[in-house]
Order: sequence, then C-alpha cells, then structure tokens
Amino acid sequence: MSFSFKNIRYLIARRIVQITILFLFAAGNYLGWKVLMGNYSSATFLETIPLSDPFAALQTIISGFLLGTDALIGAIIVLLIYSVIGGRVFCSWICPVNLLSDFSLWVREKLKITISNKILLTRETRYYILGLSLFLSIISGVAAFEIISPISIFHRSIIFGIGGGWSIILALFLFDIVIHKNGWCGHLCPLGAFYAITGKYGFLKIKHYHNNCSMCMKCFDVCPEEQVLKIIGNESGLINFGACTNCGRCIDVCDDKALQFANNYSNKN
Repeated sequence: MSFSFKNIRYLIARRIVQITILFLFAAGNYLGWKVLMGNYSSATFLETIPLSDPFAALQTIISGFLLGTDALIGAIIVLLIYSVIGGRVFCSWICPVNLLSDFSLWVREKLKITISNKILLTRETRYYILGLSLFLSIISGVAAFEIISPISIFHRSIIFGIGGGWSIILALFLFDIVIHKNGWCGHLCPLGAFYAITGKYGFLKIKHYHNNCSMCMKCFDVCPEEQVLKIIGNESGLINFGACTNCGRCIDVCDDKALQFANNYSNKN
C-alpha cells in the first residue's frame, strides 16, 4: 500500500470529530461556552437542543423512574440520528473510549505483543451484557450500566481529572493490549450492542465491489469487526451488518477502490 493522505483520511476525520467533542464539553465546563454542555449521557446543544443517551434513557425508564421531557426528547433525537445514519457510528466517530481502544491496538502492534485470547469472548457476549444491564436495571431500580460505564468514567477523567477513574481506564487499556484484541469495544460494550441493533437498517453502508478486489486482505487487518467482512472476495454488495462501525478504515487502506461508502437505499446492486 502506497501511503498517502487518502490512506488515513477517515481516521483523521474521526479523530477531529472525537477530540472536538471532548474539547467542546471541556469548554462548556471551564470556559463557559454554550455550544455543548453536559456529558455523553445527557447534554444540550446551543442551550436549546437536548441530547440524551437512548440506552441510558431506556435503563432509567425500566428501572421505574420517569424521564423529564427534555431527557426523553433528547433520547429520541439521538436514537433517530443514529438509526437513520446507521451502524455503530457513535462507537467510531463519537465515543471517547474508541480513542483508547485504537491506541491500545497501536501499542500492541508496535510492541509486537501476541494476544493469547485465553479468555474466550465472542462478539455475542456484548448482547448478553446488554440484556443483563436491562435486567439489573429492572430489579435494582437504577440504570445499572451507567454506574460503571467506561464512557462516563472516561469523560469525567478527561474533563474533570477525577483520579479514581484513571484506574478503570488503565485496566481497559491493558485488557485490550495483553488479554483480548478489541476486548471492550468489540466484545463487551452493551452500548455498542444497542447501536448495532438500532442502527442496522440505516442508510450509510460500506459497499464492496468484487471486480475491483485483489484479495489483499488489508481490510481485515484494520477492521475492528472483521466478521462483518464476509462478503469480501465473494460478491459485490453492501456490508449489511449492524455491528459495522462505519469507521471507514477499510476504505482508507483499500488501494483497489473495492470499498466505498454507499447509500443503503439508493442502489443495492
């Protein structure tokens, strides 16, 4: 692969989006900016538009609490945005833990650390944790996952510098390096499972053009959810899996132009 800007254009775009959102949250807390106030669970945009984590809202509702009108509207707005766009775009373009996950993968590759994967985790594990989070919310009367959510912990640690949270962030970082590749984001995170379900039929998909493909397999090397690439080398068509994060890394590294973003509903041939 001949290296050029196009080989990392989506990676750079994602980093800009992720860091900008973190900066705006920090600016809201420290500089008084009114662009983005709050956190990843509950925020307001321009002091007008409420934004709420729909998975957190669901846990709150089934735990027996009534959501405020703004929180409910915010949850509906966010759910519609990600459902319409499709896939797990939150995971790859918004979530701050993705920064940690990608960095751990980079460190592992640079240090040539071999992961034994003795702890057997399947991609389905996150769906069981999703169900468990909802069940515990019902019986405990609190939004269970939100108590231990690494996303919230990461946000507080970066924005407010809360010391205790760094131990959990470090644990996730080391887990991904020495225990299981993409351990949290790819196998355990119930929020990722939630968006994989709700975003499966969104319009944004990655399309494979079989006639262009040289079977170099570079897409498999960079994809955090390589199981969604079953179509590669077999036929042309859309990568139609909700688990796809639409991160664009497979497009970045494909010199054959065999992978491109496409509209799910415009042309499926």
